[in-house]
Amino acid sequence: MNNHKIEGLLGLCMKAGGVCFGTEACMEQIQKRKVKLVLVAEDAAQRTKKNFEMACHKNEIPLYIYGTIEELSNAIGKPNKAIFGIRNQSFAMEIQKIINGGEIIG
Repeated sequence: MNNHKIEGLLGLCMKAGGVCFGTEACMEQIQKRKVKLVLVAEDAAQRTKKNFEMACHKNEIPLYIYGTIEELSNAIGKPNKAIFGIRNQSFAMEIQKIINGGEIIG
């Protein structure tokens, strides 16, 4: 898996102000359809995953179970975060492309 690329993109997106994180903030942004992509850490609570899967499905937002809490938290420089909402369309598309096995051009 191209972990480092995704973590790099997550970090850049964070610096650009395009990431929301944490359960409440992300759920709110999903309901307002402000996020283009949701990442949930593999080691997040089962109930959390279920809740976000349902919310994302309902609002037609792609969701990926990806990485660990530690990896994703380190990428944005915030401790112990399991849920990430990507608000920036181009970052969301790049991250999806990498997770789905496509390569970035350029």
